[in-house]
Amino acid sequence: MNSKTDTPVTVIGLGLMGRALAGAFLKAGHPTTVWNRTTSKADQLVAEGARLAPTVGDALKASSLTIICVTDYQAMHELLGARDIEPDGKMVINLTSGDSAQAREAAQWAERRGAHYLDGAIMAIPSAIGTAEAVILHSGPQSDFEAHKSTLDALGTVTYLGADHGLASLYDVAGLAMMWSVLNAWLQGTALLRTAGVDAATYAPFAQQIAAGVAQWLPGYAEQIDSGSFPAGVSALETDARAMAHLIEESEAVGVNAELPKLIKAMADRSIAAGHGAEQYPVLIEEFSKPRND
Repeated sequence: MNSKTDTPVTVIGLGLMGRALAGAFLKAGHPTTVWNRTTSKADQLVAEGARLAPTVGDALKASSLTIICVTDYQAMHELLGARDIEPDGKMVINLTSGDSAQAREAAQWAERRGAHYLDGAIMAIPSAIGTAEAVILHSGPQSDFEAHKSTLDALGTVTYLGADHGLASLYDVAGLAMMWSVLNAWLQGTALLRTAGVDAATYAPFAQQIAAGVAQWLPGYAEQIDSGSFPAGVSALETDARAMAHLIEESEAVGVNAELPKLIKAMADRSIAAGHGAEQYPVLIEEFSKPRND
């Protein structure tokens, strides 16, 4: 990675992820200041060359770029909201998990305080930080991102999403939706096959093949969603619904939980009732795009 190593960086919040972020900056050669409410969490980083700031205000003043990685947005506001803390002119990048509304509110707060602000999301586990496998999402003014990208490169594969500060949070939860959906589908299939004595390790390669194949459909299906046209070139939704019924029946017959396929079939049935049975599966975006009020 090609990061400028002469740029001082501050990391506020030294949980597992915060310590990984600070460690990556240190490894890349950046002068790194750290702060945490429990100071002992900084001990290893200080031994590696980090400077422990006595207060949050001192930590913020130490560098032009500050990374925040704390419990939640409320914790961030509590730490940075004191009157003696002056973020004016500083670049603050918040990698704390939260929702898109909180991200936009934080950006407005930072603007009122005269600070530059990017919101971000970390799509990685702590041990991956500092490698290309760590994807770090950023949203906010592109000029701010570009100004600090060479420094941020020390953390992993840094990605800019757009000017809306809420995009990083939205991408974060959209990624979680993909992750849990794939895992839940695999668990459903594993539960079914275990009733016939097939273990999870035996099923996993087949499941990987199916998941990879389905992933190849996404760009074409995305074109249908964006155009609002869903010609059934592969399979009509009403055909898929019959397969869903088979999955439900098989699950119940062998004593496996059928809640998940029943949920998806209920959405398909509503779409079919609305006249979309002859269209292709992505037409269900209409069901996913509206709240369900039971």
